[in-house]
Amino acid sequence: MNQQKHSLGAIRTANDNEVNWSQVSETLAMLALAIAQIDTSLQEGSQSIDKLTGSFTAMADNTQRLLKMATEAADSIPVEVGKIAHDLQAEIQQAIIAFQFYDRLTQRLDHVGDSLEQMGHLIADPGQRYLPAPWSLLQSKIKSNYTMEAERIMFEHIMAGHSVAEALEIYHHHFDKQSDDNFGTDDDIELF
Repeated sequence: MNQQKHSLGAIRTANDNEVNWSQVSETLAMLALAIAQIDTSLQEGSQSIDKLTGSFTAMADNTQRLLKMATEAADSIPVEVGKIAHDLQAEIQQAIIAFQFYDRLTQRLDHVGDSLEQMGHLIADPGQRYLPAPWSLLQSKIKSNYTMEAERIMFEHIMAGHSVAEALEIYHHHFDKQSDDNFGTDDDIELF
């Protein structure tokens, strides 16, 4: 079950012996649309973030130069310039944390798109569609992509039959407990 990325499409040929063929075809078409929308959103977002990253990198470099000048020549440059540079550096660090959040978001959406595509290929395969083992394998692959404990807990609740609202409540409860700057993961996300 190793398909090429973005290869999912609707089945447009009817097999009279296949049960609910039209629902399967329509489901595949909707999955393909969802995948395409996720992919285009990620591409457009990445272009904007790339521009912002370049701007923030230049600002950070200039701030470092200001801090260095303020430190080396404290008598010739007003202390106020050093304070402004220090404050600007702190604001840039907060912006970098926001960029890290965006990076995490794009990783999640990419995983969602991949999962939807894999599910679509499973649905499209009449020999696999009604067998529990391929579905279990797919669920294991999806769960293995989660890096945060809150995501794994949410997955378990959904798979156990709980509603989306219940699973989200549990997710938010666990996510709120992990309110540190690394967004609940020990992953090192580096942008620059």
